[in-house]
Amino acid sequence: MLVQERLLIMKKIKYYSTNNKLEKADFQTALLNGIASNNGLYMIDKNDIPKFTKEKIKSFQNMAYCQIAFEVLYPYLANEIEKDKLKEILFDAYSKDISPIIQYVDNGKINIMWLTKGPTYSFKDYAARFFGRVLNYFLEKQKQKKIVVVATSGDTGGAVADALFGLNNISNFVFFPKDGISQNQRRQMTTLKNNIYAFQIDGNFDICQTMVKRILNDKDFAKRVFNDENIFTTANSINIARILPQIVFGFFAYSRVAKNNEEMIASIPCGNFADMMAVVIAKNMGLPLSKIICGVNENRVFSEFLKTNKYKVQPLKICPSSAMNIAHPSNFARLIDIYGGHIYGETIDKMPDMDLMKKDLFSVSVSNQDHYNTIKDIYDKYKVILEPHGAVSLKAAQIYLNYNNSTSDKKNNCVIWETADPGKFPECILKAIKIKPEIPKNIIKQQAKKERIYNINSNPDIENGIKKLSNAQYNEFLSIAKGIFD
Repeated sequence: MLVQERLLIMKKIKYYSTNNKLEKADFQTALLNGIASNNGLYMIDKNDIPKFTKEKIKSFQNMAYCQIAFEVLYPYLANEIEKDKLKEILFDAYSKDISPIIQYVDNGKINIMWLTKGPTYSFKDYAARFFGRVLNYFLEKQKQKKIVVVATSGDTGGAVADALFGLNNISNFVFFPKDGISQNQRRQMTTLKNNIYAFQIDGNFDICQTMVKRILNDKDFAKRVFNDENIFTTANSINIARILPQIVFGFFAYSRVAKNNEEMIASIPCGNFADMMAVVIAKNMGLPLSKIICGVNENRVFSEFLKTNKYKVQPLKICPSSAMNIAHPSNFARLIDIYGGHIYGETIDKMPDMDLMKKDLFSVSVSNQDHYNTIKDIYDKYKVILEPHGAVSLKAAQIYLNYNNSTSDKKNNCVIWETADPGKFPECILKAIKIKPEIPKNIIKQQAKKERIYNINSNPDIENGIKKLSNAQYNEFLSIAKGIFD
């Protein structure tokens, strides 16, 4: 082991609040709290991010996914989880069957990284399986119990529910928008029952996310009903424990496509910005990336921000890439922070280094029609079926490569993140290519099971055309939750 790496592991990493850098926590505290005070997100100081040498990164070429995960995550957790225990957790979470697959298309110019081999057929399985096992480890150690609250725009809810199902120390409240996710995605949450409680809300993902943040900050409710003001945490990517495992994706992709320390282009479909934030951290760790492409759908607040230097939340648009139907991404606060700025709520009160951000990142909006056009184009050419989020990622990469004149970039490997199995979006695939994709076997089983849904029927507030969580909705949740545990 290099001296630099030994020193790195001896140092205990602290995470600070994006809204108060004096508020610091170790990983365990950040995991159990979910968010910091004043709605801040826990973030790692740029100077404390572990740094890898080219030699270390090249050594990943001969490793399985679980081994790369250990090498990437151990520096973050070395002082809080024993080495052998962390290996056990990661090797259990990421068996041979749960490992990404790289597929080459477009004459080798573009590589598809399929992050779809988990139990719910989504990239969220990788983070959720890590989160559930690490959370359970700390809870068993401290003889504690937790209620994990989650907002979902599609895949997070099912992945977290699967990872937490049946764990004695954990209950799971998951919130999803009515008519905002596919039937298959909904059933992955609503058919488990036991310690999984699924709530359907009249609204969108942003309302569900606000619900989660409000619950986390409602110490009075937690104390009154559960006699523990810290009973709640979250498995959404506002929790730093959801970001860390996704850092591994970039290193795995690089290990499979780069041979001689050349640079790579990463193209990511961006919803709540967790994957993109993880790739930015990986770049700061030393991953050789010439560009990070951030594909967005018609909810284009970020692509407009990079163009205009102005951040303005717009009314939500409904797009085929449902998990990306987010008006105000939570992890935008972390992105602004790592580039030296600060945002509170929806207002940037300190601008980040825009020149550096634009050097590292490229973002483009993909129209609804181009979702379908891209799925059809790739199927016609290569007989590969993409789902809508992967289609955004691939189209964004094509736009960047077609319009960018850099010779070096055109020589670099480009990897797109394909984040869900096409079988989770049969209606979209049928519309694009007139073919029904194969439905994964676990989803077929869930179609025959009875659902348990807790409906929050109160109306949201409307402000400037944008739906917001109403007090009536929150109070209705409180009443239902109290009834569940009475």
